[in-house]
Amino acid sequence: MTPTEAALFETTGPRARRRILIGTVLSAAALAALVAWIVYRFYIKGQLASQYWYFFAQLNVWEFIGMGLLGTMRAALGAGAIALVVGLILMLGRTSKFKPVSWLATAFIEFFRGTPTLLFIYAMFLVPAQMGLKVSTYWMVVIPVSAYASAVLAEVYRAGAAAVPKGQKEAGVSLGLTDWQNFRYVVMPQMFRIVTPTLVTQLVVVVKDTSFGYVVTYPELMVNAKVLIANFSSLIPVYLVIALIYILVNLAISRFANWLSRRQDVKVMDISEALPRGVDA
Repeated sequence: MTPTEAALFETTGPRARRRILIGTVLSAAALAALVAWIVYRFYIKGQLASQYWYFFAQLNVWEFIGMGLLGTMRAALGAGAIALVVGLILMLGRTSKFKPVSWLATAFIEFFRGTPTLLFIYAMFLVPAQMGLKVSTYWMVVIPVSAYASAVLAEVYRAGAAAVPKGQKEAGVSLGLTDWQNFRYVVMPQMFRIVTPTLVTQLVVVVKDTSFGYVVTYPELMVNAKVLIANFSSLIPVYLVIALIYILVNLAISRFANWLSRRQDVKVMDISEALPRGVDA
């Protein structure tokens, strides 16, 4: 239990621990029953036959899947790096006292937060070609994914800045710091400490969004999965394996974010409620 949790909540008593244990056991039993039923349905439908699974014993198949995972991570890391920087710029623009800049940044954030990433990928696939521009499939994925992530991270940054105690901001002003100096030396270091676990959590969304790369045939996990399905006529087993890989990758990211949260004694923010509309940092 973190110091914050210890201060806010009492230690769990024997009855509560018993209820938690019973609930855990019942949930585990229900999950095991569900998995058993799914496996049984696969069995009676013939999906467990060796003809659908034998190729997973081949090293070149896993190398091909690994290349897809590498493509997914390249796109996710590229989009994430861009989003970290652009999101901070958008947050500074939205909180700017110069109204035209604030309006422009707000319009960008609201537009990209409210529009599906898949639509942007289609736009990147079709629009540049109509203008005679050649864009690699990597950037067809990275630019739309980073645009959406930037809009979300801008709100995360803004919520983190708003969470810095007001007294510390006022202390900086009383020392004669300018607005920019106050943000740079007082607000920003604490803001990054507050939002770091949430930023890591958002990488899960970025990783999942890169799966839209199949639209432009960018060589990532989903595209390579389609190639395996076409070569081995094994739809469900391939998608199950790919889904498991996505789950393991995103679970690792989530666990890392939770570890950061505990280490820094900072709660991972709920993005949908990170900062109410109209609240300024």
